[in-house]
Amino acid sequence: METITICLAMLAAVIVSGALVRVLPVAIPLPLVQIAFGSLIAAFSNRAVPLQPDIFFLLFLPPLLFLDGWRIPKEGLLRDKVVILELALGLVVCTVLGMGWFIHWLIPSMPLPVAFALAAIVSPTDPVAVSAITDRVAVPRRLLHVLEGESLLNDASGLVCFRFAVAAALTGAFSLRAAALTFMQLAAGGVAIGVGLTFAVIRITNSISSRFGEEPGSQVLISLLLPFGAYEIAERAGGSGILAAVAAGITMSYLQLSGRALGATRIQRAAVWNTVQFALNGVIFVLLGEQIPQVLSRAVSVTRESAHLSPWSLVVYVVAVTLGLAVLRFLWVWISLQLGALVARLRGKPSGVMPGACLIAAFSIAGVRGAVTLAGVLTLPLTLPDGAPFPARDLAIFLAAGIIIFSLGAASLWLPRLLRGLQIPAEPAPEQEIDRARVAAAEAAIRAIERTSHELAASQSDADLYAEVATRVMAVYRRRIDGRTEANEKGTRIREGDEIERRLRLAGLRAERDTVFALARERSLSDESSRSLVREIDLLEARLSAT
Repeated sequence: METITICLAMLAAVIVSGALVRVLPVAIPLPLVQIAFGSLIAAFSNRAVPLQPDIFFLLFLPPLLFLDGWRIPKEGLLRDKVVILELALGLVVCTVLGMGWFIHWLIPSMPLPVAFALAAIVSPTDPVAVSAITDRVAVPRRLLHVLEGESLLNDASGLVCFRFAVAAALTGAFSLRAAALTFMQLAAGGVAIGVGLTFAVIRITNSISSRFGEEPGSQVLISLLLPFGAYEIAERAGGSGILAAVAAGITMSYLQLSGRALGATRIQRAAVWNTVQFALNGVIFVLLGEQIPQVLSRAVSVTRESAHLSPWSLVVYVVAVTLGLAVLRFLWVWISLQLGALVARLRGKPSGVMPGACLIAAFSIAGVRGAVTLAGVLTLPLTLPDGAPFPARDLAIFLAAGIIIFSLGAASLWLPRLLRGLQIPAEPAPEQEIDRARVAAAEAAIRAIERTSHELAASQSDADLYAEVATRVMAVYRRRIDGRTEANEKGTRIREGDEIERRLRLAGLRAERDTVFALARERSLSDESSRSLVREIDLLEARLSAT
């Protein structure tokens, strides 16, 4: 009963922290406030929330990774794929090897496999934490998209490396060849299961909905269960549940472009997933703060065993590892850019403008750690196969928690200063592509209204009335094409009882939405812009359908 009370208190802390951050005169990152609330909960409760690592991993990671894959802008991911892959794969491997040896050298009492596991779990970055820090600072869209793409992929690569390191700590053996083969098996199996399951489920639900009608609540529940199903099936089949959840999210983003779901379903689904994302990320940071006192007390005992008698040595460890991660990230980005420019020159291609030190520093500091790091490190086994306690488990958890807090604080302090006046290659202006999409949608709507008005008039005697109403409705779209759309066009009221106008407007909105989805499938419209336009159309359709 007490555990349930603490969990409810954590949810309340997430709500209060979100409101508090908005009213505070000083910009404080939301995760830091949530960590503070978690520490307060721990101070007033008798015991910490008992955590089962496997349950914790299953509960938090699949939906977060699924949502990352679902909502990440695909055009940005494809355009900067080389940079993203270098950060998400090459940098992760470099971090695991380099920081693993460094951590073992810094803390001799921590076995080398455990040091590698800690290095692996702190390698993934967290764009949610970055966006919380930069909520009041203008971040270049391209920089944010690169960070999002990196986080999507390095979540999977970092957690897979973490899994291998933990296996080495449990068995005492490690084979590079066997690890490479296992990684390929895990990756292929996870991706195949994530893609296949999502495709099959969506096809089946679309088939049922087309025959018997669509229930928005059921569709929302299916989307919530998909990441858990993909994760569990992949894990039981010998694949990577992490990659399965990511692949399921990316597949979902492509399948939704078919536009088969009702507008009401998309509205409810977006609202539910926004709430789930906010709650899960918030609870993880509150849980981090709630666990810190207990983890700190156990970590102190570990440092004493390594002849470091002062608890302040823990702070030194956290600062040293965090700075090491930032320096390694800075060097990796700088070297990769230099090599890229060299390869371009050897091929006779322009190397482009080399980013300055401020841009590289912004990349380095923006690589903060967050929910995935905490969720992963808490899954460290409690015991070894022989029943002995897992070595340095509490110290590893404390260091990961300290790195999260320290990196959040450093980024909140320095990232806004580095971003001020930062020059970065621009992305195409979203306003222009949205305007082009609006014109194309308006033209499709006019054609649909004309066709629908003729079909309705054919079965009625008063054809002039239908033509008059159709002309009035099409005038709204013609003003949009001419660039003379009134600011309050969205608020145009439908006269009570005007069923003809309502039906024609609904036909126009359906044609608009089909055109937006078609442009998104052709990559003429970005994911971000298409979601914005479709949501606008869905809300208008919901208002008209309710009249």
